[in-house]
Amino acid sequence: MPTVLSGRTLAVAATATALLATGLAAHAATADETGAAAVTNKVLVIGIDGTVLDRVKVANAPYLNGLMAQGLTAKSTLYANPMAATSSGPGWSTIATGVWPDKHGVKDNSFTGKNYTAYPDFLTRVENANPALNTYAAADWEPITSTDQNGPIFSAKVDKRLNLKGDRDGYGSEDPKIAAAASAELRDQNPDAAFVYFGEIDHAGHSSGAASQEYLDTIARVDVLVGKLLTAVQSRPTYAQENWKVLVTTDHGHTNAGGHGGSTIQERGTFVIAKGAGIPAGSVREDVKLVDVAATALQQVGVPTTGLDGVPLNAPDDDPFDALRPNLQARVDETGIPAGTKGFTHTPPAGWSVDNSKMGTGGVTEWAGWAFATDEFWSQSQRDQWRELNVRSRDVFAVADSDEWDDKSHTGSYDSTLLTPKWAVTGGTTRNLTFQTHYHHEAGQTAQVLVSYNGAAASVVKSYTADAVARSESIALQIPAGATDVQVRFRYAGSNNWYWTVDNVKLG
Repeated sequence: MPTVLSGRTLAVAATATALLATGLAAHAATADETGAAAVTNKVLVIGIDGTVLDRVKVANAPYLNGLMAQGLTAKSTLYANPMAATSSGPGWSTIATGVWPDKHGVKDNSFTGKNYTAYPDFLTRVENANPALNTYAAADWEPITSTDQNGPIFSAKVDKRLNLKGDRDGYGSEDPKIAAAASAELRDQNPDAAFVYFGEIDHAGHSSGAASQEYLDTIARVDVLVGKLLTAVQSRPTYAQENWKVLVTTDHGHTNAGGHGGSTIQERGTFVIAKGAGIPAGSVREDVKLVDVAATALQQVGVPTTGLDGVPLNAPDDDPFDALRPNLQARVDETGIPAGTKGFTHTPPAGWSVDNSKMGTGGVTEWAGWAFATDEFWSQSQRDQWRELNVRSRDVFAVADSDEWDDKSHTGSYDSTLLTPKWAVTGGTTRNLTFQTHYHHEAGQTAQVLVSYNGAAASVVKSYTADAVARSESIALQIPAGATDVQVRFRYAGSNNWYWTVDNVKLG
């Protein structure tokens, strides 16, 4: 049943939209009037637990939907086991630290294996880099800010931490108190970087399911609290001299019936909403990940992001595979992928090519030789076989999957080669070949990186003989004397074995 908006609801929506627009206009006017006058960069990250973006879009949520209209909306998907469960401990640790669970070490809500010493939260990084900056965190889920639980995710180095223990039968019950305290802090004090958490939506997901009216009603209540934070920021006496970036995100999704922790696309669903200078209004992106929240927050206040998996939102996306997204197709032979999900093509980017001269015939159409696919598409082809662990690929990536190809009758075996363009080089120099990869190994398959100079025979520079899970690779190429170009080949061969993905291939 569609939601009916009352006159009061429409008035609140209009007020929220006007408030957001007024805030942007004030900044624009200030920039025009002051010219090169210095501004102070600040950032607010709002975490709302267990929130499904598609439900936000249809809920009575004028502030959250207003942020999407005024800024960026980016959906993405999480890992699954064995990297980590789709639960709050790993989710908020990933958001706070800017690295994936294979680095920060949190796999579930026990926090066993946590490695916050090596990978601290972004507020602690701010304190370590510039103690003069003011940091603030507020939450009613104890591991986020409390020192006597499995966390804290945000360390004692944070200038001010507020922890309000929520009702264990319904955490999130302290959300209004969190909003009131955080609003006062944002309006009356001087935080440079802040994190504020709300938990009630996740409780509604557990008790009633994400498809329920109760879930929508809870989104509406939390949206009011988000509005209080935004109003507090824009009510600051010094707001006209400040450049605020606001980020909203969630730690995991929910099934329609309620619950998370598993590997369904609903449980793995996450998002980032962002508003601030340089972010186009109404923009939508597919290449943003949860780890980018910390990186963006750090960059906003001038703190280096070295060592993070995340990249700031303003980092350019120059991966040619991502340009293929408008050309992606829906399923052909696959049955586990929803019919409306467009997520694969066999047509490579300009300058790239695929050599299938040694490929068998038949097999599952989607995976007949190297294909270009998205996580949402490929990982749903068969769950719980580590496809969900391909977290360091972004948007569209290249995939060779002999396991899925074999699910339909065929002749011959899988043997396909992906070729880069010919890149100009100078003989006698060293160039670094970098790419993201996710390789699942089984005896009987081969995966090789080969290079060819000036069109000569290709030679192997890397062979995979064991799992290489969600890895960033860098291979130093010694360019021979007289060479003027190099071409790289990724050859995968097997027969009902596993798979290999490659993304963001660059010659540095």
